[in-house]
Amino acid sequence: MSFSENKLTVRSSADLAAAVPYLLGFHPSDGSVVVLACRDRRVVFVARGDLPAAATGEHHLRGLGDHLVTVLQRQQPITDLVIVGYGTPEHVDPAVRVLDDVFTAAGMQVRAALRVAEGRVYSVTCDEPGCCPPQGTPFDPTTSPLAVQATVAGLVAFTDRAAVASRFAPVGGAARDTIRHASSTAATRLTALRAEGGTAVHAAGVQAVRDALRRHDAGERLTDDEVAWLTVLLARRPIRDVAVDLTEARDEHVTFWADVTRRAHEPLVPAPAILLAIAAWRCGDGALAGMAAEHALRIDPHYQLADLVLQALRVGLPPTGIEQAITSPATRTSHNPFEKE
Repeated sequence: MSFSENKLTVRSSADLAAAVPYLLGFHPSDGSVVVLACRDRRVVFVARGDLPAAATGEHHLRGLGDHLVTVLQRQQPITDLVIVGYGTPEHVDPAVRVLDDVFTAAGMQVRAALRVAEGRVYSVTCDEPGCCPPQGTPFDPTTSPLAVQATVAGLVAFTDRAAVASRFAPVGGAARDTIRHASSTAATRLTALRAEGGTAVHAAGVQAVRDALRRHDAGERLTDDEVAWLTVLLARRPIRDVAVDLTEARDEHVTFWADVTRRAHEPLVPAPAILLAIAAWRCGDGALAGMAAEHALRIDPHYQLADLVLQALRVGLPPTGIEQAITSPATRTSHNPFEKE
């Protein structure tokens, strides 16, 4: 089995367990289940969910399974699946078996059903000691040969979801006060520019986005005043849409929008946060994309582009479908207290 783009080869269940964090972008916690969708022995899609508590019963597990079936059926064609649960055998094994039954009943082939706990990987459905020892197979998710290959290939596995979210966590203290003041000054500047009429604001916005990305590519970091001016402009939908078009599937653009999201004055965060989500999604980092979209919606629950991207990610819409959706004029709408038509 290989990663669809990075071509890192998985030869054993231990390799697979070591690979999952790099596929997700973070190490799953106990109580998680990960489903790998494969096409001709290449991983082409990864879905993660939280297992219901053991006391909730089989009904909730089948509900989770039915949801995952809907998500996975969008990823055509798929040849087989691998299920990996995390935690104690009492919690994970019955749940994985139920999911196995649900997937099989839906006509999907489950090639392996595994449980990971305390540095070992166990088979839930195979009891042949020659290939699946009952004591499990040890592996190290950070120092295994596959983890080393993944790191060399530029893949990153954060310790948990909170570590992923820390990439765009807002600045605090004096830095927060500084950006608030700078944003107020930028808003006054924008008002003066709007008074000029014509295309002055749009031209300034396009120029600000282009200059910011170019400078980041050159290794420069925006000043607080520049971040404030950029984010005030991005609150205008047409300028944000230009930034969507200029944002590329490059790690540098993910890093750039994460930095702007961290430093933006809170009411102005949704636009750079959704640009971060789009950059992350285009780079194949669904975890970061989903968290960034959620962050935008926490600040502005009516930010429709963030809601669109988040819903598309949750239902497993193929990348082409999301790209068509976010570039459709009918869906490029938002609400923001700083936004002016």
